[in-house]
Amino acid sequence: MAASSRHTATLALAHALCAAERGLAVIPLSATKLPALRSPHHDEAAPIRCRGECGRPGHGVHDATTDPAAVRALFDAAPWATGYGIACGRPPHHLIGIDLDVKPSPTGTDPTADDPTARLRHLALEHLFTVPPTVTVLTPSGGRHLWLTGPPDVVVPNSASRLAPGIDVRGAGGYLVGPGSVTARGAYRLAPGTADLAPAPCPRALLNLIAPPAPHRRPHHPDPADPRRGQGLIHFVLTAHEGQRNTRLFWAACRAYENGLGDSLAEALTTAAIRTGLPEHEARATILSAARLTPH
Repeated sequence: MAASSRHTATLALAHALCAAERGLAVIPLSATKLPALRSPHHDEAAPIRCRGECGRPGHGVHDATTDPAAVRALFDAAPWATGYGIACGRPPHHLIGIDLDVKPSPTGTDPTADDPTARLRHLALEHLFTVPPTVTVLTPSGGRHLWLTGPPDVVVPNSASRLAPGIDVRGAGGYLVGPGSVTARGAYRLAPGTADLAPAPCPRALLNLIAPPAPHRRPHHPDPADPRRGQGLIHFVLTAHEGQRNTRLFWAACRAYENGLGDSLAEALTTAAIRTGLPEHEARATILSAARLTPH
């Protein structure tokens, strides 16, 4: 390994250990921003739904840890790592990442037309919330990641441009590239003036936009033979507007799996989501995420 590569790997480990000391679970990343360790199941023929239960590293964000010895072991197994990822949704911080992804504007166009920061300000005005001062990471492309914290009883799903074009959300099962990481496009660094800040609580109005509604507890389960069972969840998906279709589908699928209806309602929920304009592949992926994240 070249001296510069060793230096980059050493710095990545040092930054990851500092994050772990603050209670942020980390994994090593390659220069592509993907988990540096290959899945131990990549040669197995049948699909494997292992999230680290096998005890071997290589399960992406499921490897994330705050234990210093475990962090060192992960980086020892991936000496080519040039950065680190920070798992979102984990206690104690329940981190939520708001990714303002800036795209280069074509020559001759208004450079502010596709500004996700302006879109976030517009959302704040429309929904009456203020984005608080918080940890902010500058990305090599000119974008920024805002770090917020969520309540422990709210699961925020990952999303891409659902909140608004160019605004992605990193929640449960996702990760943020940590400051100090080096990628093929450049380095991630803390924005001036934010290094000493703690991640701020997510404003409630913003949380309502990015998280599924809280489930309503029923006093009893309906009759399994009732053909109307689950129709409320399907209707909830069908009445989704643009910008909330995936979030509503995720919430409905979670409730279905919690109540033992997931497998029987999966196709009906998929069809309902497609009718609202959600692509089929995205609908099926959302339901699969709900199945993985929901105890049932």
